[in-house]
Amino acid sequence: QVQLGESGGGLVQAGGSLRLSCAASGVIFSISTMGWYRQAPGKQRELVARITNGGSTNYADSVKGRFTISRDNAKNTVYLQMNSLKPEDTAVYYCNAFVYRSFSQNGYDAWGQGTLVTVSS
Repeated sequence: QVQLGESGGGLVQAGGSLRLSCAASGVIFSISTMGWYRQAPGKQRELVARITNGGSTNYADSVKGRFTISRDNAKNTVYLQMNSLKPEDTAVYYCNAFVYRSFSQNGYDAWGQGTLVTVSS
């Protein structure tokens, strides 16, 4: 089975920075899009940022100019650099990857367990 291991969450003051990492492991033929989602208390899960295997990126309006997503295809790893953090960024952040396990098999969404980011005032 494919697993997504996340790290880098924690407590930070407003204006500070954090860097999240997510590495995919297991039987993997290829990964197309990887991304980060977040869910705050009482809110729906929302897309934060995503990146294709070709490097094309997409960001939520609320994080544009502050967050940067990147990936290392050789390591099957995606990163999220978060700068100028605000209390509104407080949420559980989930890693996502669309994974192909073989050439002939359809791809599917894999999800990480989530990592908590807390931004204090």
